[in-house]
Amino acid sequence: MKILVPVKRVLDANITVRVKSDGTGVDLANQKMSMNPFDEIAVEEAIKLKEAGIATEIVAVSIGPAQAQDTLRTALAMGADSAILVKTDEAVEPLAVAKILKTIAEQQGPDLVIMGKQAIDDDSNQTAQMLSALLGWPQATFASKLEIAEGKATVTREVDGGLETLELSLPAVISTDLRLNTPRYASLPNVMKAKKKPLEEIDAASLGVALEPTLKIVSTAKPAERKPGSMVSSVAELVEKLKTEARVL
Repeated sequence: MKILVPVKRVLDANITVRVKSDGTGVDLANQKMSMNPFDEIAVEEAIKLKEAGIATEIVAVSIGPAQAQDTLRTALAMGADSAILVKTDEAVEPLAVAKILKTIAEQQGPDLVIMGKQAIDDDSNQTAQMLSALLGWPQATFASKLEIAEGKATVTREVDGGLETLELSLPAVISTDLRLNTPRYASLPNVMKAKKKPLEEIDAASLGVALEPTLKIVSTAKPAERKPGSMVSSVAELVEKLKTEARVL
């Protein structure tokens, strides 16, 4: 079974976000970039399926600038077999990403596309659903457990008030939630081996997908700063503050 795993290069989750002085977006200059955490979970799940003898090949794909090679090398170091970089310096919206991934999926012929449920930079949570619709494949989002057997995927996902279990015929699109697994760290030997694994580059313009944005960022602003907290010496003082200062009692 062949698995396609889209991965996105985003601002590292441990970095303090800086807003550009003109409010047009987030300042990425000289900032540490990493693989989107939800995509790391998707890579880990694909590797687990290969280690279990269910999957035979894992192809990682990323859409972005030349620097996204680093993200793909991380996926290769974790255990992916090969990688594809769809190169573009433009910001690509979810629908365009889904259309590009549809083209790559048609070329690669995977049995399963597994990807993060959302990227932490835009929190759109749209690409997996759009890709499923474009391909005409069944989808299961926010997977917290995945089992593959006899040409079907059984996915457990968290819903309000409990768990929901779905059965999908392959090929299918599945997006991952945090509880699916804990991604592994790539060992130094695997990092070195990853440098020799195949990484193909494709010009995004050659795929015939319109990349022009349809959305415009009107403004970006930092959240309002919270007031500093204070310590109280007794429950009575806390209750008094809640009544007179916070006015919540």
